[in-house]
Amino acid sequence: MGMKPQTIGRVLGIGLRVAGKIAGQSLAAAAHKPAANQADVRAAGQTAGRATKGVSRGVGGFLRPFRRVGGIVWLEVTGSFFLLFVLVAGLYMWNNRPIHLNGPYDKNFLAAAVIVVVFFYLGVSSFWRARRR
Repeated sequence: MGMKPQTIGRVLGIGLRVAGKIAGQSLAAAAHKPAANQADVRAAGQTAGRATKGVSRGVGGFLRPFRRVGGIVWLEVTGSFFLLFVLVAGLYMWNNRPIHLNGPYDKNFLAAAVIVVVFFYLGVSSFWRARRR
C-alpha cells in the first residue's frame, strides 16, 4: 500500500468529522422548523447512522490484519509468562529435591512439581495455538 499510516488516519478522521458535521447540521435544521416533519428528522438520523456504520466498517476492515497479528503476539507473550513460572518453580524444585531418589518427598517439592507440570502445559499449548493461527 502506498499510503502512510498517518495519512490513512488523517483521511478517516476528516471523513468522520465531515459526516458528523453534515448530520448535525441536517438534524439542527430539521429541529428548528416550527412544525418539524418527523420523516425529515428520521431520514437525517438514518443518514447519520449509515455514515457512522460505513466509517466503522472501513476502520474494522483496516484493523482486521492487526487483530490477527495482535492475537498471535498475545499468545506468545502469555506462553513466555507461563514458562517463566516453570523456570522459577523448577529451580525451587531442584533446590528442594530429596537426596535419595526414593524419597522422602516433602509437600513443597510435590507442590513445585505440580506447578511445573501445569504451567509447562499452559506455556507449550499457548505457543502451539500461536503457531496454528
